[in-house]
Amino acid sequence: MRSNTENNAMTISIRRYAIGTLLSAAAFALPLQALALSELKPGPGQPPVASDTVDPNAPATMPLPGDGTLPSPDPLINNPDAEDEQAAPPSLETPQDNADRPVEIFQDIASAPEPVRRMRQMIVEAAASGDFARLKPLLNPGPNQTQVTAADTGSDPLEAVRALSGDTEGMEILAIMLDVLQSGFVRVDAGTPDEAYVWPYFAEKSITTLTPPEKVELLRIVTAGDFADMQEYGNYNFFRLGITPDGQWKFLTAGD
Repeated sequence: MRSNTENNAMTISIRRYAIGTLLSAAAFALPLQALALSELKPGPGQPPVASDTVDPNAPATMPLPGDGTLPSPDPLINNPDAEDEQAAPPSLETPQDNADRPVEIFQDIASAPEPVRRMRQMIVEAAASGDFARLKPLLNPGPNQTQVTAADTGSDPLEAVRALSGDTEGMEILAIMLDVLQSGFVRVDAGTPDEAYVWPYFAEKSITTLTPPEKVELLRIVTAGDFADMQEYGNYNFFRLGITPDGQWKFLTAGD
């Protein structure tokens, strides 16, 4: 027969075995319970239960840009016109009226095309000769004849030029043309059918902006009284002469 001591030791061993068995069973049941919770469907109005499983149909996660920042969201409304306005940089140039643009003045006749230089030289030689008739072939009689005054377009251009002179022989207007053609000149209406090289340059420059040397140059053409009148009105209103780029004498007129 076993002693009481042996019986007590056996009883303790049985109890330890039973406790170990229960702990093992509990540990085995915990993952099953967690797996069962992940398969539960959420009730109405309840958020979905988080799951550690991966849905094979879920979209792949978009990678971040190289700098690790999130891209800006696209606008709700795509406005092509607005995008074009943003893409086009503002113009740095401000449109100006012709009257406000600086006038490029040429003092060297070599700056003009060769046909212009040739016609100018022929007019100078004819005027300096004192032979008024030498102007006739230069006035380009015909459909493109030289404009002398708007009222005299259809008349004899030579007589129209003579009528501009203060004397009956036309000597004064010859002297005026010489003075005008000795001044600087400008190019007007460049790239158009009306393009011309015009003497003197005062015809295209505001009288109120003349420098002292330019005033002296103008007073070689007009009197001090004429200059005072021009300053009052702000415009040159004496004679001007124009030659086209292809060497035709375009006009000889007076006024604003």
